[in-house]
Amino acid sequence: MASTGRLRNDPGMRTPAILFAVLAAASFGDESVRAQGGVRQPMAPEDLAELRRVGGLTLSPDGTGLLYSVRTPNVANNTSIGAVFYLPTDRSSTPLQVASGGAPAWVGNGAFSAISDGTLMRIPMASGSLVRPPQIDQFELPAGATNVQWSPDGTAIAFTRAVLMDPPVTATHQDLPKANARAYEDLMVRHWDRWNDGTFSHLFVQRLGAEPVDLMAGERVHTPLPPFGGAEHIAWSPDGKELCYTARRVENPEASTDSQLWVVRVDEHGRAPHRCITPNAPGYDVEPVYSPDGRWIVYSSMARPGFEADRNRVMLHDRQTGKNRELLPGFDASPHELSWTEDSKHLFFTVDTRGTTQLYTCEVPDSGASKAVAVTKGRHRLSGPQVAPDGEHVYALMTKTERAAEVVSVDVRSGGITQITNVNGDAYARFSPITVDEEWFDATDGQKIHSWIIKPPGFDPQKKYPFLLYCQGGPQSQVGQWYSFRWNFHLMASQGYVVAAVNRRGLPGFGQAWNDQISRDWGGQAMQDLLSVCDAMQARDYIDRERSAAIGASFGGYTVYWLMGNAGDRFACMVSHCGVFNLESMYLATEELFFVNWDLGGPFWASPEVAAGYRRFSPHRYVKNWRTPLLVIHGEKDFRVPYDQGLQAFTAAQVMGVESRLLMFPEEGHWVLSPQNGVLWQREFYGWLARFCKDDDK
Repeated sequence: MASTGRLRNDPGMRTPAILFAVLAAASFGDESVRAQGGVRQPMAPEDLAELRRVGGLTLSPDGTGLLYSVRTPNVANNTSIGAVFYLPTDRSSTPLQVASGGAPAWVGNGAFSAISDGTLMRIPMASGSLVRPPQIDQFELPAGATNVQWSPDGTAIAFTRAVLMDPPVTATHQDLPKANARAYEDLMVRHWDRWNDGTFSHLFVQRLGAEPVDLMAGERVHTPLPPFGGAEHIAWSPDGKELCYTARRVENPEASTDSQLWVVRVDEHGRAPHRCITPNAPGYDVEPVYSPDGRWIVYSSMARPGFEADRNRVMLHDRQTGKNRELLPGFDASPHELSWTEDSKHLFFTVDTRGTTQLYTCEVPDSGASKAVAVTKGRHRLSGPQVAPDGEHVYALMTKTERAAEVVSVDVRSGGITQITNVNGDAYARFSPITVDEEWFDATDGQKIHSWIIKPPGFDPQKKYPFLLYCQGGPQSQVGQWYSFRWNFHLMASQGYVVAAVNRRGLPGFGQAWNDQISRDWGGQAMQDLLSVCDAMQARDYIDRERSAAIGASFGGYTVYWLMGNAGDRFACMVSHCGVFNLESMYLATEELFFVNWDLGGPFWASPEVAAGYRRFSPHRYVKNWRTPLLVIHGEKDFRVPYDQGLQAFTAAQVMGVESRLLMFPEEGHWVLSPQNGVLWQREFYGWLARFCKDDDK
């Protein structure tokens, strides 16, 4: 539906039923923690699928209230329903459901907004309460609008939407109305889970009551960067006169990580020039954030071109001088989610470290470098920090291995963390508790390997348990205290397994050198790290070596295929989801060539040394050793690791006479996202493990 381009403000109008019901509803965010009948049960796949998902945390400018979104899955309908909640920061009242939909945002201190079914709703508040009767402004967004952000004065919005720049090949053959084809003359013909359809994501600005203006009209350029970039790639200046955004204006964007930050004035009807503020920076430059006083733009930058997992540097752009400098040059970690204090003198950010994600802070001096200081410690993952105006408290989402996201408050002086929502409290009260231990193991090269060891409810070291070696993907992605709704360690332990989740070589959180070691060494030290932990765990009295399995997705799926041919008889079965099987065919079928060019050294014909690496590390070269039962899972819309990789592996297993099963999802990509497909995935996953790793007599 096309945009009306008009804001409707009619206090007497009929409130849409979907909103009226929500405004009248009571909160479900303050559940008491209690077990039904006092008896706890292990978590089941259906329980995991029905947990509510908390996100979208945002703090009001005056620091008095929080908005957050909650999505409630409906497995029976294969959908989910979104709602927005308000919670006063003094916790003088329980959370109140204030809107349907999601994408909560503040419009100054006196109103908030949410988006439901393509409609942007602006709803006034007074002293932390809804204005009665609600005078709801409704704005019909242009079709496909995403990443909506209000200007600081609340008079305009910025958003992105797809704009057709390259008409399809069928447009030039109008006498063939039933023809269905695509045509391309350069790479990146598809990306992650979608074919290139000739559209580009452009940045728009729209004054309320006026028509939207395409600030990138005529350009074959994206903002935010696909496929994962979002609103964090775009920022308003404090005076509302300028936007800063991330884009790749380079000769071969499909083969490069060279993105830059650009600024553009928004008051010149789309005719203003776009100015690059990060020239001569060949890696990713992303996530700009203006300081409240307007002097600085802080952003994240990677130094090495073509490397998507380089160290994230904190860079500071001085809007007065135009100069850029690194703020934390000696910090051997990658800060994320940069947030300013109100006085523009400090930053807060999150950092992956030793299998956790902590809150850090630093000063912002007028010149020179600063020093990162840890605010929190403990076994958790903090994300989405929201800094209070006084700088003494930070609100965030916190997850742990055994608990999905909840809103917490961090006391900056003490580092203390207080949970302030309990959205899934009733559910977790029904689940039997598991145990999570942090351990370090000896590597073959004398290093120490960090691992999370997750144990079942009622763990008894005098008993023997089946064992799962979890192989992480990425390749560069920390095994942290996240809460996955697919690879869920809580659920694995609840099904009776002891799990070793290993931060092997090539993962962040342990210094950049540890992270870098995976590149061009896929089947090398990283595999030895996993086997070292596996052998140490299988030597323990409480592990049943005969009931062990290796599991993983993406690079973890590659790892499973590698172990199929190189791990001997350590495992009773294996599960590979969207794994790389044949490095040579993978190179020619994947989409972001800069990734394989960096991690594998280029195409397999690049040099004798590169060709030798492909031969040494490609799992398909070791099929002759395959003996272990294998479950292969893949999504047909996975274009990062194309589904033929799974088909090849399944064919190899079948030809070798290996007991094997192929589970293919026609409508899923690299991840399984729909609720019912998620439950089916879990049932097949645990069904396969039960065939070979469960002992009915124990």
